[in-house]
Amino acid sequence: MPALFIGHGSPMNTLEENGFTNSWKRIGAAIGKPRGILVVSAHWFIGATAVTAMPRPRTIHDFYGFPRALSEFEYPAPGMPELAAEVVDLARPDWVGLDHDQWGLDHGTWSVLAHLFPDADVPVVQLSINSSKPMAYHLELGARLDALRSRGVLVLSSGNVVHNLRRIDWRAGDTGEPWVRRFDDAATELMAHRPADVATLADHPDFAAAAPTPDHFAPLLYTAGIAAAAQTGAEALVRGFSLGSVSMTCFGVSCGALGCRLGHDAAMLPVDVPPDQTNT
Repeated sequence: MPALFIGHGSPMNTLEENGFTNSWKRIGAAIGKPRGILVVSAHWFIGATAVTAMPRPRTIHDFYGFPRALSEFEYPAPGMPELAAEVVDLARPDWVGLDHDQWGLDHGTWSVLAHLFPDADVPVVQLSINSSKPMAYHLELGARLDALRSRGVLVLSSGNVVHNLRRIDWRAGDTGEPWVRRFDDAATELMAHRPADVATLADHPDFAAAAPTPDHFAPLLYTAGIAAAAQTGAEALVRGFSLGSVSMTCFGVSCGALGCRLGHDAAMLPVDVPPDQTNT
């Protein structure tokens, strides 16, 4: 199976058809149905490494101020405890805890899977991002997870290469600010040709603005680690921006001849809630 990084943007993309969500549908149709899906979501960012191990993960509505239809959305995919056990085994000697009853599927996961696999008929497991670990840890763990792909498992990372909600521009539409485009271009170049070096983006002059918090950038490290382990690049599948300061760029490892499309008309955020308080 391939590995994917999806720039997920606003959770309203769950309910909308636009240039980005249509591209996600195209990707899902092209890669076929996996045995299971392991998701690294920006929205499970905690002080430990854990993996969901319940047979029926709940749909978590981890955001504020959005329409009722989004808060009522359900993605009833089954869990896969045996996949969780495989993750624990591959991560050794690092410890990964089995979460039997605390988390579930957050919107970083289901807002994307609603388009990749709309029937919710593929088992899904989530892996937390350990907030206490350096970039090298996430790259190395990603490299170990590459083995899952030969077992029919899709490894999906969900975040944003650039994610700065304090600097959004409501009038920007599909245009990224110059600093956003610079950083996104640098990330795209590294992912394609030197994925093992993606952590050097921390030295980029725009890094502090692109990733004011590490949660949305960290999922990219897992896709980069897989690409490095596979000794191949991660090609851009979708390029584009939202609200001036969010990159919607997506990458794929072993995605064949899918090519890259330009996304457009990404879903917006609520206008009556401060963007940095919506948990997007």
